[in-house]
Amino acid sequence: MTHSRRSVLKRGGGLLAAGAATSLAGCSGAADEGSAEFDGGYAAFFTLNDWANEVVGDRASFEDPVEVGRLGHGWTPDGTLAADVASTDAFVYLDSPEFAWAQDLAATLETDYDSVAVVNALADVEDDLLDWDHSHESQDEENHDEENHDEENHDEENQNDRQYDPHVWVDPVLAGRMVETIATGLGEADPENADAYADNAAAYAEELDDVDDAFASIAESAERGVAVIAGHNSFQYLEARYGFRLHSPVGVSPQNEPSQGEIADTIELVNAEGIDTILYDRFASTTLAETIVENSDATETRAVSPAGGTTEEWNDAGYGYLEQMTEVNVPAFERAFGAQ
Repeated sequence: MTHSRRSVLKRGGGLLAAGAATSLAGCSGAADEGSAEFDGGYAAFFTLNDWANEVVGDRASFEDPVEVGRLGHGWTPDGTLAADVASTDAFVYLDSPEFAWAQDLAATLETDYDSVAVVNALADVEDDLLDWDHSHESQDEENHDEENHDEENHDEENQNDRQYDPHVWVDPVLAGRMVETIATGLGEADPENADAYADNAAAYAEELDDVDDAFASIAESAERGVAVIAGHNSFQYLEARYGFRLHSPVGVSPQNEPSQGEIADTIELVNAEGIDTILYDRFASTTLAETIVENSDATETRAVSPAGGTTEEWNDAGYGYLEQMTEVNVPAFERAFGAQ
């Protein structure tokens, strides 16, 4: 797979560390040692940290280096993180350029700290990653195709230039496979507790099945096939899984700013489809959502979470990934798609 600068794990093979193949789950270094003293380590951002702690239960613990209120992609660690992680037993991360700091840290750990297990949670879902087109959704498709014809041909010859949407974790089905990968990697690092980790992952997967059922029910009972998110779209994995559509005047890139024409087109869509609820990213501004409501027939805004971070409120309430999906996203999607 060529979606990143380096792949810690190759599917169907082991990780090469110090010239020797190790783990099918992307686990290096400590994988062969195993120890009753396995205490855990760090995970690259909120969701992976939540999953890793669900997997290890009370046998170990993981920390999230990203502060509350921030997302792990586009984040920059301080200068002590590498040393802090190197003093632990494991590092769980995504081998994605959107988490370049974590890729760099994983490379350092593999080179200089072979006692730290490195687990790439993307290992088993690489073939399911979706392309990340940073153009705005509402651009004229014909002109867009003409402008990018040569670029697309270039991409066919240079797959390393392709960009993949990192928000794979929002899909509960793929999330289950990622949790299993984490359990396998940590189990290889700590063989004495491998069975317990596998059992914990299986129990958690059953809860993820409930999230899957909830989104499938929304798609089945939706009054409309499209909803509007006033911000960048972090949910195209849900669109691909369940067949509904999220329209964004921004597109998928948080760097994009919508034009007045794109906002006007969105307002027209809201009125034509009878959309009442405008979604917005809890970690971004509400201004665009409020503007759309003020100038359309919509009546309310509703927050959704890309589940890549947490807030003080959610943290105090003990919300993990499951709670963000079931208490925040599912009800918001039900309202936005008219599935109540």
